[in-house]
Amino acid sequence: MVASEAMPFAKTGGLADVVSALPRALVRLGHAVDVVIPRYRGITAGDRVARVAVPLGTSVTDADIYAVTSAGVRTLFVDHPAYFDRECLYGVGNEDYADNAARFAFLARAAVEWAAAAGERYAVVHAHDWQTGLVPLLLRHTMAGAAAFRGVPAIFTIHNLAYQGLFETSWLPRLGLEWELLHVDAIEFWGRISFLKAGIVFGSRITTVSPQYAREIQTPEFGFGFDGILRSRSAHLSGILNGIDYDEWDPARDRHLPVPYDASRLDGKDAAKRLVLELVGLPADDEGRRRPLVGMISRLVDQKGFDLLADLGDELPRLDASFVLLGSGERRYEDVWRNLAARHPQRIAVRIGFDEAMAHRIEAGADVFLMPSRFEPCGLNQMYSLRYGTVPVVCATGGLCDTVRNVDPATGEGTGFTFGDCSPPALLAALRRALDAYRHRPVWRRIQAAGMAQDFSWESSARQYAALYERAYNK
Repeated sequence: MVASEAMPFAKTGGLADVVSALPRALVRLGHAVDVVIPRYRGITAGDRVARVAVPLGTSVTDADIYAVTSAGVRTLFVDHPAYFDRECLYGVGNEDYADNAARFAFLARAAVEWAAAAGERYAVVHAHDWQTGLVPLLLRHTMAGAAAFRGVPAIFTIHNLAYQGLFETSWLPRLGLEWELLHVDAIEFWGRISFLKAGIVFGSRITTVSPQYAREIQTPEFGFGFDGILRSRSAHLSGILNGIDYDEWDPARDRHLPVPYDASRLDGKDAAKRLVLELVGLPADDEGRRRPLVGMISRLVDQKGFDLLADLGDELPRLDASFVLLGSGERRYEDVWRNLAARHPQRIAVRIGFDEAMAHRIEAGADVFLMPSRFEPCGLNQMYSLRYGTVPVVCATGGLCDTVRNVDPATGEGTGFTFGDCSPPALLAALRRALDAYRHRPVWRRIQAAGMAQDFSWESSARQYAALYERAYNK
């Protein structure tokens, strides 16, 4: 596998969780997996095991390869300080690094050159997201004649179609790519080049991270201009739902919680709620703890529905609920929530940034998890929430649609509250339904129990990937 991030070494989002958990699940099924990522600043794990010559444009640069093995997975780090020894992974603030085309072309080429020289015969090469979109192109085009890759399929997974790796065409010769690739049937995209399109066009199989999202991205509404390309490859496109790592996300043995708990004994959830309220400065007395706590852990961007929430800035504080938000993103949304917290300090608390321990505590301590994404390829937080007995309120899109069953108002059966129209009124109505249900404890306990009984472990997803690898290999 080749990716731009993987836990516990580098993370900006759910991609890192997937690239950590899926290989371990495959190893448990009996497969051998190597994962290649950049050796970013701060990564000190591993020993140097090789040096490879990496051609890029008219130059050839050496890269050291470091390796460490954990839980049966070998992780290899491409070390090139000029590209990867930087403050952040992709850019500073909302500005991408200007040379990201070269940085991730270098990662792709280094990974492929190392694999060709390693002396091992890989059955499959699996690349993740636009940063590694050139890997399938290199295997199928640039290095098609290399003996190490003869007959080896390249699987390409789209984790989020909105991020497309778009660069000016002048990068082609600088990356050592032929001008003939500047074609609508190759990597040209509206007068530019797209690393994402390279993965889609040259991948033997394309996957995305939920069945519903695989259908959605073939439509103009969710396709971001790629719907036609994806429809043309529909026979090779499938959606496999991400799993969650139950080693890390299990309330019965979560090291970040004050008291462990499970579906049969929820006292630990009450202890987590008290801790969260105290840590963020919300009232933690009897009245404060009786009030439902709505948690959010998210990037503060339009995709995650923060424009909808901004329109409800006057309505949310009027609800009989407390709110805690952990995340960062666009400055305008950070300011909206800072202002809300300043105006309503007894009801709304905000932590700008990310804190892994706090994320676990919010998942456990919140009663409701609010996730109003306009689109969501898979989503992990709604699955964490279900595992922790925290009832999700979500827009019925992508992986949220695949994982959260809307509570039937007649029977009370379901695992969460969904809304199909991604609008402020629909969001508010779904949240009010959840808060109303919270006041009927037997109904609420039934909803919690149903969510906690769901199985989103990686084993099922890993078996589907293994079957896909086998079909691609034996085609």
